[in-house]
Amino acid sequence: MQSASVSAALPSSSCHYCYPVPNRFLHFRNLHLKKNLNSLSLSRNQIHAKNFCSLTLPAANSFSKEQEENLRKDNKLHPDQNHTFLDQFYSSADTNRLRNQDPESQNQEQDEEPRYNKDKYWTVLCTNMWWSQLKAALGQRINVEGIVSSTVVFAKDRHLALPHVTVPDIRYIDWAELQRRGFKGVVFDKDNTLTAPYSLTLWGPLSSSIEQCKSVFGHDIAVFSNSAGLYEYDNDASKARKLEGKIGIKVIRHRVKKPAGTAEEIEKHFGCQSSQLIMVGDRPFTDIVYGNRNGFLTILTEPLSLAEEPFIVRQVRKLEVTIVNCWFRRGLKPISHNLLSDAMQCVKDPPSL
Repeated sequence: MQSASVSAALPSSSCHYCYPVPNRFLHFRNLHLKKNLNSLSLSRNQIHAKNFCSLTLPAANSFSKEQEENLRKDNKLHPDQNHTFLDQFYSSADTNRLRNQDPESQNQEQDEEPRYNKDKYWTVLCTNMWWSQLKAALGQRINVEGIVSSTVVFAKDRHLALPHVTVPDIRYIDWAELQRRGFKGVVFDKDNTLTAPYSLTLWGPLSSSIEQCKSVFGHDIAVFSNSAGLYEYDNDASKARKLEGKIGIKVIRHRVKKPAGTAEEIEKHFGCQSSQLIMVGDRPFTDIVYGNRNGFLTILTEPLSLAEEPFIVRQVRKLEVTIVNCWFRRGLKPISHNLLSDAMQCVKDPPSL
């Protein structure tokens, strides 16, 4: 089968360039174009395109050997022009095919595209939700920031993990004495300090102590947790609002996990320096390190319940307590606090256990 050629007259020049069209170019997907391709003949005055004025499809043997030789030279000098012209012709052919297509077929293709995009959207959305839930579940059990901080503390800042005060739970804390010493507010951890792990309700036996704390400090009480209120795991603050409704204590929203980060959000909430605040928590390498690093008075409590705590968290907790007790036995002391020289001054026996 002979090949045809395309002759394009450019507006900026009076000469004609001939582009040989390979045989594969004649096999269009649209039969209408294939049937009428050989009869396509457009005059200069009929069509004015952006890059060419007219198209003719003369026979392959309609020009001399000298013209063929010149054509080969042009192809070598301007190899990209051929591809550009053919791409434009293909694009024009596809456009004509869509214009001549049955309206019902066009509507069907238009309906299928949104349906494909919609399915793709939901697939990506479900994948992202699954990954977010998995990340949240693992993140609440494995504190990467805590691991990094623990390494630094163990290497050179061991005193940061030592609390100023150690009590079984918050019922042993004398809130009135702490206020008399000059403290202006209290910051609580949530899990295993006020509630059972991953619970949003107050641990029953602590109700009386919380009420005493409220009667002393008023509204200057807050929860600063690595679960409720942390944007990473509680982005819509739903857990924070539910906890606030259950225990009547404000939950501070924050972006960085303890022990990393500063006390900026807490100081902004209370309107005072962190050295005038008390940090109460159950984890030496999380709550206590964060509190000591930012100048709080730190109080370490024992966990309320280990039964609902994940296995890996229990093992890490045992290791933390063992290390801290070892440092105390070796004579290592916590950072001194200027508002409380003797830790036993704020410890009392609870009225009823």
